[in-house]
Amino acid sequence: MILNILFIVVGVAMVLWGADRLTEGASALARRMNVPEIVIGLTIVAAGTSAPELFVSLVSALKGTPDMAVGNVVGSNIFNALLIVGCAAMVAPMTIARATVKKDIPFAVAASVLLLLVCADSWGLTTSGSVISRFDGLLLLAGFAAFMAYTFRVAKQGGGEETQAVATLQVWRAVLYVVIGLTCLIVGSNLFVDSASAVARQLSISEGVIGLTIVAGGTSLPELATSVVAARKGQSAIAIGNVIGSNVFNVLLILGLTASISPLQIQGITGVDLSTMLLSVLMVWGFSYTKYTVARWEGAVLTMVFMAYMGWLFYTL
Repeated sequence: MILNILFIVVGVAMVLWGADRLTEGASALARRMNVPEIVIGLTIVAAGTSAPELFVSLVSALKGTPDMAVGNVVGSNIFNALLIVGCAAMVAPMTIARATVKKDIPFAVAASVLLLLVCADSWGLTTSGSVISRFDGLLLLAGFAAFMAYTFRVAKQGGGEETQAVATLQVWRAVLYVVIGLTCLIVGSNLFVDSASAVARQLSISEGVIGLTIVAGGTSLPELATSVVAARKGQSAIAIGNVIGSNVFNVLLILGLTASISPLQIQGITGVDLSTMLLSVLMVWGFSYTKYTVARWEGAVLTMVFMAYMGWLFYTL
């Protein structure tokens, strides 16, 4: 048990470190090929922040643990909207960019509704649980393509703000970072999933609950730390935009790609889990819609809802 827990920690560390190296190396290569900064931000960097969830979910599905794959995405989205935004807002009122309120959050709501629908197709009709089929996966990927097309169109109309200059890595170092990053993501994901599955079996806990808690929490911790620090420095708009935007990536890209490769038959993820995911992003949208700010008391409400959900999750074990 202790050894498996140690492997979980090592696996998370490898996945997160590998995602950073992959993003840094790929961004450096893109700059050397004169790819615009706005394109790098919308593709490479955004995908890099979702790489931990992507590899963990993909490996989980391929190893025959689809509950962990879906639980990872659903749990990460709940962590993002309730705990990360909630804690950051309690540290300092969170200013949310107008574009995030008008574009990212509505897409996150739509993605949550779409996932709820594709998972509900067999509720009450069979005893084998819901299935996210290849067709459902392709439908989610189509939604992701629409999101990216809209994002690029808005960015182009806005002129594509340039980011601050970043030292460009040498080509050999950038390629090395990409290779090392991918290796750490693959090895770390396998180690993490195998160890988390072993812990679940030893504690007689469903893989869905492990995915919703340990796996989701591990892949979301960097966003939590980054958002809290950004809130203290008064730079919350970009951080929260990235957090909410990652919810869209998690559902549409990660589950879409995973289900397209290997259909996901899920049993441990319930309608309560999916409804909580939808409720969490609706709450953030409602709090931020008028004044584009999440106040401290609103952050406290989000955090309390998260704690209540966690309490319900473990009460029903």
